[in-house]
Parts: sequence; C-alpha cells; structure tokens
Amino acid sequence: MINYRFKYFGLAIVLVAVAFTVLYFGFNFRFEMTVFAVHSAFFETKMFALFKTNFADELILILYLTGLALMMFSKEKNEGVGIMQKRHDAMRYAFFINLLIQLFVILFIYGQGFIAFLVLNLINLPLLYLVLFFIMKRGVNVQQTQ
Repeated sequence: MINYRFKYFGLAIVLVAVAFTVLYFGFNFRFEMTVFAVHSAFFETKMFALFKTNFADELILILYLTGLALMMFSKEKNEGVGIMQKRHDAMRYAFFINLLIQLFVILFIYGQGFIAFLVLNLINLPLLYLVLFFIMKRGVNVQQTQ
C-alpha cells in the first residue's frame, strides 16, 4: 500500500480523465500523435510500425487506469485490521459482480455494444472495488466512533 495522500492525486487524475471523456464524446476531442504499434489492424494490418493516430482515447484510458490504481492502492489515513478486511471483501464482491456483468454482456450484447463494453471493462473492476470499499469502509468508521 502507498501513502494515503496519493488517493487525492489519483482522484485529480480521474477528474481530468472525466473532463477529457466529455471533450472526446461531446466535442470530438482529438490528440494526433505518432505511435509505435506492435500490431495494428484498422484500415490495414501493420506489425511493428510507426503511424499517426488520434491518441485521445488511449490517453483517456491511461488516465483512468492510473488514477483508479492510485486510489485503490492508497492507504487510509488510519488503516487498521478492520479496514484491511473490508478491502478484501470489497475486492471479492467487485470481482463477483464484474463476472456476473461480463456473463450478461457475453450472452445479451452484440456488435459495437460488446466492443464498447470491452473498453469499459478495463475500468469496471477498479471502479466497482472503490465504490464497494467506500460503502463498506463507512460501516467500519461508524463502529469505531461508537
């Protein structure tokens, strides 16, 4: 676990990612740059190639993953055994819920919707974990103050 202050830095990165997401979908935000690809199959298949592309979507996902990871792996200000148990429980439930969502999508979503889910699934597990941990952690904090 890393210092609890990294949680705030992670939150700031996630908020930047949200802003870029709004710009990307709402205002067609583009960030053109040359990238190196081990494999690319868009208009033509390329291996180990440099080419120019809109890097905005990759940048947004990198920001989400970095910010969420910092938030996930940051300690609480006062972290005890109860909090650590809630971390384990939250991860277990997040994994199970994510698995159920994946099964549902595999069975009932097709085409572009399925591809969109695959992209969203990159941040789904960390996001579920953080939400569940926040909810479970509140219960520990209430018990400690009584």
